[in-house]
Amino acid sequence: MAVFELPDRAVALPPPAAATDRRTGGRYKGRMEQRGGDRSSALVPGAGESDFDRAVDEVSAAVMAASRLLVAISARALASVAPQLTLPQLRTLVGLEGGGPGKLADLAATLGVNPSTAMRTVDKLEALGLVSRRTNPENRREVVLSLTAEGHRLVEQVLAHRHREIAAIVSRLPADQQSGLLTSLTALLDAAGEPAFGPTSPVDPMALHG
Repeated sequence: MAVFELPDRAVALPPPAAATDRRTGGRYKGRMEQRGGDRSSALVPGAGESDFDRAVDEVSAAVMAASRLLVAISARALASVAPQLTLPQLRTLVGLEGGGPGKLADLAATLGVNPSTAMRTVDKLEALGLVSRRTNPENRREVVLSLTAEGHRLVEQVLAHRHREIAAIVSRLPADQQSGLLTSLTALLDAAGEPAFGPTSPVDPMALHG
């Protein structure tokens, strides 16, 4: 391994096989990844990236991959139970399931969309007999949205299907890895300020975003 002398320090250069970005005028990042085995990161001369930064990047990538997996599982569950629906429509149903009857503006805020988008989705779900709307008796100008009995049943079936598939995946892990995964996910939720979870915890509709 060659050593490049700087005025105040000596920096080890990566071997020729390591990736090098020459467009940064000497400030480059080298990273080596081995699929199917141990992963190791090359030292990053001059880039100012610490071991902590690299760890954050790697964990973030793993969480994003897990998020994509969960969305795929939700899509498969929906296709099995109600193939006529889309994931955004399922998110709306789950939002109403978790939040209970409420106003359109509240539902839109829960879903992170504008009210007009939420209204179009509600219109389609109402036509399918999954959502009902009624006038708020305390304020005749407001409309209250809620799930119908069929809407509740559909949400329960989709989430039960999703739970079974996730449980099947988790069951393939050794007990110590299951425990470690639980600890890590609990810490992640705590860092994000999310509430504690359990077997009967409500599902965040944002987790169904596809």
